[in-house]
Amino acid sequence: MISRAHCLTPFVLAMSISSWSIVAIAEEAKQLGDPALTAFGAEKAGNKDGTIPPYTGEGLKTPPNFGKDPKDPYSRPNPFANEKPLYSITAQNAAQYADKLDGVIEVFKTYPNFRMDIYPTHRSTFLPKYVLDNTLKNVTDCKGMDGDTRIENCWGGTPFPVPKNGAEVMWNHLMAFRGYAWQSYSNSYVVATNGTVTNVGGNRIWQQSPYYDPKASAPAVGKTVYWAFRADADAPTRKVGEKLVIVDPVDVKNIGRRVYQYIPGQRRVKLSPDLAYDMPAPMAGGAATTDDAIVFSGALDRYDFKLVGKKEKFIMANNFKIYDRAGCDDAKVMTKNFPNPDCIRWELRRVWTVEAKLKPGFRHVYARRMFYWDEDGYAIGLAENYDAANKLYRVVSSHGIPYFAEEGGGMMNEGTVNLDMQTGVWALMGAYGNVGSGTAPAAPQPERFFTPDGLAGSGIR
Repeated sequence: MISRAHCLTPFVLAMSISSWSIVAIAEEAKQLGDPALTAFGAEKAGNKDGTIPPYTGEGLKTPPNFGKDPKDPYSRPNPFANEKPLYSITAQNAAQYADKLDGVIEVFKTYPNFRMDIYPTHRSTFLPKYVLDNTLKNVTDCKGMDGDTRIENCWGGTPFPVPKNGAEVMWNHLMAFRGYAWQSYSNSYVVATNGTVTNVGGNRIWQQSPYYDPKASAPAVGKTVYWAFRADADAPTRKVGEKLVIVDPVDVKNIGRRVYQYIPGQRRVKLSPDLAYDMPAPMAGGAATTDDAIVFSGALDRYDFKLVGKKEKFIMANNFKIYDRAGCDDAKVMTKNFPNPDCIRWELRRVWTVEAKLKPGFRHVYARRMFYWDEDGYAIGLAENYDAANKLYRVVSSHGIPYFAEEGGGMMNEGTVNLDMQTGVWALMGAYGNVGSGTAPAAPQPERFFTPDGLAGSGIR
């Protein structure tokens, strides 16, 4: 058992948390940004072995030619292109690393040719000053309500920089800083058990978070949107003209998610309230649930979230390789059973560990879920999802990369790798290896853009 005060010390690994002592909030605020903690609550120090470096907060410098090609404005040079793996984990040596693999060790048992190339860890996340200032305000102002199923009075920063329970860690992930407004183009694929690859969606995507409006002069209210998403499909042919909008407000309990779809054949917009929880994700061909998006998204009301502690874990990080046009375009990434190991970068990261168990009386295809969120911003992570028989069902990993510092900071985590361990099917939601694909900050859209009227007004078929 550790106290809330202990959570502020430089090293907390794999401890069970069942209660917290009362600590002065002012003392917590004082320790953000001190020698032990970053301004958003991560541990500044590296680990004992030196395999996780100290946090510097410098971010990645923008390459001189980034965004200058009008035919490929999203192309992102890989700042770590010259690095080689430190070592590789295979089915032959996976047991040696079991404490840092957890449920993922089952992937090696199921697929003996699966491989994880482990690269040097780079703590590249950078957050702008206004986000850090708001994070400090949240220490005193941001509150979880109704069993932490909703929050209130939170400013545009990390809601709970010193989390005291699992739900607060989950809120930190849901509201991780990915920018104020950004847009992208991506393809999504499903790979069948025989290796057949199907493009299930090519989409132009707009996203924004009014919660992170840099001009906001007051904390968020219940209707404040922390995630607005719009996807306009132009592939495959059968989906051309379809449009989807998802809007998540801060009060997901009483106001709730709003989802709208424009169906060209019907020439109308329809409300889609079922596109949540364990509804099959439209862009995963049945290999993921809707709330598998960005590893977890949506409401917290169906699970009890227990904060297990912190530990070291292998997760996908700084994965510029999967954005590589030449070395790892989409065709090369999409191999049978799992993504091409040559195109995936794994790093040893310090993560918050949360166990979610389905509440009595609620339903979901996942009875238990283990979440591992990177401490540097909470945007990237990994989930191990189990069925009612406690058998590993799906492994979901984000393949996020940090924005360059001059872009404003934050972490893009738009894509996920979804391995269905029971069927052998896997999906890549958000592939960026083709020319014209990728993500970049953008000017914010008017609120109407993410409404039924906005969809109807732009319908073309």
